Amino acid sequence: MAENVSKKIGDYIVNMPSLPTSVAKVLEVCNNPQTSPADLNHVISLDPVLVARVLKLINSAYYGLGQQVTSLVRAIIMIGINTVKNLALSTSVVGNLSKSKNPSGLDIEGFWRHSLCVGVAAKAIAKKRGVDNKQWEEYFAAGLLHDIGKIPLNAVLQNDYMLIVSSSDRDKLSLVRSEDRDLGINHCNSGALIVKAWKLEGSVGDVIVFHHNHTDYDGEHRDLLYTIILANYFALQTETGFSGDLHPEKPGPSIWEALGITPDVFDEISEKVNVEIEKAEVFLKL
Repeated sequence: MAENVSKKIGDYIVNMPSLPTSVAKVLEVCNNPQTSPADLNHVISLDPVLVARVLKLINSAYYGLGQQVTSLVRAIIMIGINTVKNLALSTSVVGNLSKSKNPSGLDIEGFWRHSLCVGVAAKAIAKKRGVDNKQWEEYFAAGLLHDIGKIPLNAVLQNDYMLIVSSSDRDKLSLVRSEDRDLGINHCNSGALIVKAWKLEGSVGDVIVFHHNHTDYDGEHRDLLYTIILANYFALQTETGFSGDLHPEKPGPSIWEALGITPDVFDEISEKVNVEIEKAEVFLKL
């Protein structure tokens, strides 16, 4: 069973539309610490669709700049290279995966609303902790994309995946454990295949692969990973959207201690998150 499902998932991912070449180039250019706004502007300008997406986001209520920005290079200077990189990545991945709709499987609209909540909550937690504002958008992107491994499972297994969601609820088991038990593969494993296929290695890729098995993680993005774990739990506790996980595992004390915060932070960010989710819906409309 597990081998058969893994092959089907692998085949599905291989046949998924690849990310635009321009996005791969953006990620490559931004990995160079010497990259300038002009360098990034040159790469993005080669893709008119990507230019339009980035400018629409920058001029949306999500950023609330209060002034119309029509120059891409000015936008890059205003909000930073790292932020533009993550905007390009997020919009391209969501654009590709939003086409994978299957009415008989996991509700895609609910899935993306949950994902938006995790991204917004992660960004809010980062702000509360005093994380450098140049990194905030990385927290949002990682939260938005953390569960993308569910898309292939949902598409390939169709009704069977909803049966797994149901059995998870019936047995009061977290969804990832139910996937392991019934399929022999979980959405983090599936996500790892997407990370490899789309060359998403790095902070966002680490979150996609390790957000349910953080004890196995020994990389450099532990702060980001732990924040997404808490933001995911926040979204599940507030029942924002629907990810299929009705009995999530509670984050252990070590995660709270490592980030230097307490569960009270959920109450502190709750109102702000609800407002920001509505603004962030622009990511699903590009």
